[in-house]
Amino acid sequence: MKGYLIGKKKPEEDSNRFSNLSGVLMLSAWGLAMVVSSFLFLYLGYLVDEILGTTPNFMLVSFSLAIGLCVWRLYKEAKKRGLGL
Repeated sequence: MKGYLIGKKKPEEDSNRFSNLSGVLMLSAWGLAMVVSSFLFLYLGYLVDEILGTTPNFMLVSFSLAIGLCVWRLYKEAKKRGLGL
């Protein structure tokens, strides 16, 4: 249904606006994923620490692992999209 665009060029500002919005949505999604995964891994580490009696060890390691994996995946996604990293 692009018949109304016959002979007209699509404005550049609309594509830039979509590109900026896409980047913001991607960063928001990654931020949410980082928060959820870090709390999930933190809780799982807490449960393992309670079972084994090692107070902060597994909790800190699992929390660091969650943050590290999210940052690594974010870097791979940015590299795939060609964001200059």
